[in-house]
Amino acid sequence: MIMADVGTILLLGGGNMGTALLGGWLESGLRPESVLVVDPTVGDALRPLLARGVRHAEAIPAETFDIAVLAVKPQMMDAALPPLKNALKPQSLAISIAAGTTVGLIERHLGERPVVRAMPNTPALIGRGITGAYANTRVADEGRGTADQLLSASGPVEWVETEALIDAVTGVSGSGPAYVFYLAECLAKAGEAAGLPAHLAMRLARHTVAGAGELMIRSEETPAKLRKNVTSPNGTTQAALDVLMAEDGLAPLMSRAVAAARDRAEELAKG
Repeated sequence: MIMADVGTILLLGGGNMGTALLGGWLESGLRPESVLVVDPTVGDALRPLLARGVRHAEAIPAETFDIAVLAVKPQMMDAALPPLKNALKPQSLAISIAAGTTVGLIERHLGERPVVRAMPNTPALIGRGITGAYANTRVADEGRGTADQLLSASGPVEWVETEALIDAVTGVSGSGPAYVFYLAECLAKAGEAAGLPAHLAMRLARHTVAGAGELMIRSEETPAKLRKNVTSPNGTTQAALDVLMAEDGLAPLMSRAVAAARDRAEELAKG
């Protein structure tokens, strides 16, 4: 299937993540007129996409769509979903990218139908995201392929077999960019403490984090091997790693952080 043949799409929510996906669809060949964005406001990220022919409405119209992509905030779902039911056909596919929004909640509002619950992350804004996805049993191979095609427009898609694992995906990659940004913040602050001017410390930190990430993507080596490649015995890097890899170092801290994000996602799912 080519992108132009996926059918008509209602994108519920025109915020950053929704428009990031939409931009990827258009670049992959989706016809702009096949998408309707429903959002009370038009933000800066959405305006250039509307200029390319994407339709916009402030409320859900009296027409039906093949696919609904749910890109509103989790706390808005209970209000946003009921008006959507009449805009979907019995077998229309619903794809949610909202943290903590379960398949069960979607089915309570939209009826039993094919549902994909997905968790992309913010690098999707530049086409470098990654998405974890789960499909309920009503999603046939064709629907799964359609969802994969739409979600992969902003980066790779990894499918999980149980819905509970989406909360773990949220803890690792959904929230993960914030961890990396904070690492850059901390690295820059440490550089300042070591005597570097603030602007230089931040530039060094940003490029180090970005460059290391790009090297990891392009290399066939594991992160552990790449780490060892830059670590000379008894050298400067080893001295730093002795701190980061101590029993109370980065590994247990990261485990607690991922668990906290996963647990919060589970709490959101319970309402």
